[in-house]
Amino acid sequence: MSRSVAIVGSGYMGGGIAQVLALAGADVALADASPHIARENYERLLREGADFVRDGLFPDDAVETLTRNLHAAESIEEAVANADFIEEAVPEIPDLKRSVLERISAAARPDALIGSNTSTISIGQLAVAVQNPERFLGVHFSNPAPFIPGVELIPHAGTAAASVQLAREIVAETGKQTATVKDVTGFVLNRLQYALFHEAAQVVEDGIASAEDVDTLVRTTFGFRLPFFGPFAIADMAGLDVYAFCYGTLQEEFPERFSTPPILQQMVDSGRLGTKSGGGFLDVPAERIPELVAYRNKAYVLMQRLIEDLGPAPLGENRSDA
Repeated sequence: MSRSVAIVGSGYMGGGIAQVLALAGADVALADASPHIARENYERLLREGADFVRDGLFPDDAVETLTRNLHAAESIEEAVANADFIEEAVPEIPDLKRSVLERISAAARPDALIGSNTSTISIGQLAVAVQNPERFLGVHFSNPAPFIPGVELIPHAGTAAASVQLAREIVAETGKQTATVKDVTGFVLNRLQYALFHEAAQVVEDGIASAEDVDTLVRTTFGFRLPFFGPFAIADMAGLDVYAFCYGTLQEEFPERFSTPPILQQMVDSGRLGTKSGGGFLDVPAERIPELVAYRNKAYVLMQRLIEDLGPAPLGENRSDA
């Protein structure tokens, strides 16, 4: 990646994003509220890089690459002055983000792409602080940024299509994958993540299962599938008619939380039942179903071997069932 990048906000998230881009070959300037903070975090990123190399998580030459491609800037203005891409990663405080974005867009080139790593704040509300807002969008990395492969792209109503495409290309150059979503509260990632947590918390509050048992069920059943298949692929393989039946049962007890999604019912009513009928949300061709089943089975066996190789997560004393 032969690009000039600025990361504004050098803490845990911003620093991780800086590592990702620097390791991909970008020339990365790290900026923060003061040059002292930026330098401290730069040194921390090099130490972390050495630890990750030792643990086999970064390439052997990662520290040399980071030292060559990453530097601490004296100011936000200096960092962004010649950058092709600028990522704002300051704390989730709307007024702070708008203030920083004002400084960024005033000092940056008018054609520089500007992204925000916000996970919750409306991109449209932040865009008012950006000059030439058509070059601004959400570019939401997940924690820890060096190791989570997905990035959420969130254009606001005024974001240019070319800006979205450029953001997609920059992220792809780091080896990560993007999904583009609309600018609505929670976007998609957090909307799904917090929906799961809300139901899990209610199960524990109602005394149905302990937090430990909920976690065990999630990671050993449907969560076990999620590294390979999203919810629509899983539903297609299970059978959309089965899903509709289960929703009907759940709806009797929890009518507000588990009403059958209209889109699901429409699929069932039209005879599109998933892979069993050759058509569903993802329209897997019938001739590819045996290949899909073989992939699924192999994936689950290899995942179990990986878990056994890693051993239980160090969360407590009674995790031998990992």
